[in-house]
Amino acid sequence: MAKQPKQTDANWYVIHTYSGYEHAVKSALLQRIDTMNMQDKIFDVVVPEETEIEVKKGETQEIKKRMFPGYVLVNMIVTDDSWYVVRNTPNVTGFVGSGTIPVPVSDEEVERMRRRMGVKDAKYKSDFVLKENVKIIDGPFVGYDGAVSEIDDNRGRLKVLVSIFGRETPVELSFEQVKKL
Repeated sequence: MAKQPKQTDANWYVIHTYSGYEHAVKSALLQRIDTMNMQDKIFDVVVPEETEIEVKKGETQEIKKRMFPGYVLVNMIVTDDSWYVVRNTPNVTGFVGSGTIPVPVSDEEVERMRRRMGVKDAKYKSDFVLKENVKIIDGPFVGYDGAVSEIDDNRGRLKVLVSIFGRETPVELSFEQVKKL
């Protein structure tokens, strides 16, 4: 007797995994798809990630950050066999849905997620805080000290109040142009 409703269309589904095992689940599932000949039922496995630019101590590095820790997307046609292959992959705790019947993710939600994953402009992440003292290490104000007055994580920039001729003057700088004192 079939547990899953009959489907002919592929949809995206969310599977829950142990946090930190998303890439291991993806690898294991891709291997199981090959060994169990499920290429006609399970089409794609995605760990949703976005790129962030992290600035620490004046050093910039790009890092991949999971958008939804503990979750993996699978594009598949749900049958008893495909459900069994996915559900019994190591470190998979189950499908997101009610009971044993997975609920598909809407096409709009998948498209929004893919756009976010494919964004070329990475988001910045800094460890700067307001009113923190910093030293300017690059640009026309190199050597000056100042206090952070604004932080723009979207653009990777900050405003620093620098004392020039005895007056506080705001200077806009990139995260890479300053370091903490």
